Amino acid sequence: MRREFIYLWYYFNLQLEQIFPYWVLGMVLGSAVSVFAKDSIHRLFRSIQGKRLGALGIIPASALGIASPLCMYGTIPIAASFAENGMEHDWLAAFMMSSILLNPQLIFYSMALGPKMLMIRIVSCFLCGITTGLLLRIFYSNKQFFDFNGFSEPKNRDTAPNLLVRFMKNLGRNLKATGPMFLLGVILSALFQRYVPSDAMARLFGKQEGFGVLMAATIGVPLYACGGGTIPLLQAWLMDGMSAGSAAAFMITGPSTKITNLGAMKIVLGAKRFALYILFVVAYSLITGLWINAFM
Repeated sequence: MRREFIYLWYYFNLQLEQIFPYWVLGMVLGSAVSVFAKDSIHRLFRSIQGKRLGALGIIPASALGIASPLCMYGTIPIAASFAENGMEHDWLAAFMMSSILLNPQLIFYSMALGPKMLMIRIVSCFLCGITTGLLLRIFYSNKQFFDFNGFSEPKNRDTAPNLLVRFMKNLGRNLKATGPMFLLGVILSALFQRYVPSDAMARLFGKQEGFGVLMAATIGVPLYACGGGTIPLLQAWLMDGMSAGSAAAFMITGPSTKITNLGAMKIVLGAKRFALYILFVVAYSLITGLWINAFM
């Protein structure tokens, strides 16, 4: 028993040393963006509304969705206020989809996965937002896709007059929200490294198996609870042979089917469009994962 504890502590400590700096960096810089840059990002999105960009507006909308630090329950009221001011729904779809998948804090967390996986995550999420916007522009050009009735812009919690106090309060909320899931992720990754053979992971999620991409997309649904908590797991799986395509599929289905995000999307989409959303997420993650395994 004591020997097993020593082994688990070794894996836990090793994983913690590797990923802890990225978690701290993500929290600090994520809070800085939330406190000092959030309003500027949203003002920039509003400013492009008056420019007649047409379909090209989907591109900056997707980029600004990634830059926004809000969770989905915070993004929807913001999107509702954009819609009230006449923002096109394809732009809103791109903004909301990329916002679900990625934010500045999660970008810094994902640096622990290495530059290749970081770039795959950023590009695949950015393109997912663009794809979402284009599909709405093609199939719902003259129809209203979202129902924002009952939503209003959220109350700003970062209101302390002292900027340092404002930042520290945001950082404290960040720590409280992500800390437990981060530690759980490190514990789970230590258990995987100790008790799950690396060749089993390679066979299940290996590069040559399209089934591995499907499995990764599927397990992203129940396992994904917090972006910071899944980074240690992904790091361990990649070291054990998980392909880049399988990891990409997991990183797309995970946040987009996270229970809180699903609840928010169900409210503004309704049953029929919510089903289309789920089908799109699964299809996009599978195609992305298979393409990455085939060409990267």
